[in-house]
Amino acid sequence: MTATSLRLVAHGHTAALRRARFGGSDDGLDEGGLRAALAQAHAGSERRGHLGVADACVSSPAAAAIQTADALGLLPSIEAALADCDYGDWTGRSFEEIAVEQPQALHAWMSAPESAPHGGESVAAVRDRVGHWLDGQRGRGQRITAITHPLVIRVAVVHALDLPLATYRQVDVEPLAIVRLTGRGARWQLRLGAPRADSPA
Repeated sequence: MTATSLRLVAHGHTAALRRARFGGSDDGLDEGGLRAALAQAHAGSERRGHLGVADACVSSPAAAAIQTADALGLLPSIEAALADCDYGDWTGRSFEEIAVEQPQALHAWMSAPESAPHGGESVAAVRDRVGHWLDGQRGRGQRITAITHPLVIRVAVVHALDLPLATYRQVDVEPLAIVRLTGRGARWQLRLGAPRADSPA
């Protein structure tokens, strides 16, 4: 079976990320996030393409993901499965606000991935959605670049490596980080290392 090479790219900084707010789909890149994405694209062009060659590019529907793709010179199709978590009533509100107003609900959400006290999606539901999409890409023999959210990448890594879901809290994904996975047969492999100009992924 032919392997799939997948690059998961976290979108750039937004105001919500900088202020520890539960984000929304209309939260675009802030000025610093756009500058960083453009700088990464420029650095990549000097290295003859740090993202390598892709057969397909997909993006979360969120403005920040689409703007990041544009800044990187990519033309993605929209993939709903890569959307950020639906934070329900907490969307746009800060972590500190919720900690003061709904401490028990916040504790439940942080301690139990199956919990969704905000009325939106649980982390478990996000993992199921993303994992289903991820498994559908394995073995297709394509080189895919996907622009999405830090949480989506965190649960994707946990799913790909078949780790307990609670370990997603131990995976940090910074804005514009690139995570490389290779899928062949029933397994995904996490690839670490510097990209090479002659590498397909």
